[in-house]
Amino acid sequence: MPIYLQIVEQVKRSVALGILQGGEQLPTVKQLALDLTVNPNTVARAYRELEHSDVIETSPGRGSFIRDNGGAQSAKTAASDVARDALDIALREAKSVGLSRNDVRELIDTVIDRWFPEGQ
Repeated sequence: MPIYLQIVEQVKRSVALGILQGGEQLPTVKQLALDLTVNPNTVARAYRELEHSDVIETSPGRGSFIRDNGGAQSAKTAASDVARDALDIALREAKSVGLSRNDVRELIDTVIDRWFPEGQ
């Protein structure tokens, strides 16, 4: 997975888990690039993607901040985004190893039953 997408996923995951709260300021592009030892353009691309997804808002001269748009709802949306991305990767992998649609459905049902037993 490209580095900029890893940054996007980590920020979304942090919002979903409540580690990052609405209104909280993110590091500058330059600072995060230094911390992660990546090109600043990579961080800028991640921030643009997060802004496009309404996870953050950027104010010229002030910085980038986690959007404060409904708290619980934005966390739920971020959690869904993270889970969707993980499922997408898993399904792509299943397809690449030759599993059929029905094989994948059976696997998904088995995993769902393991993680969400009846009555939960």
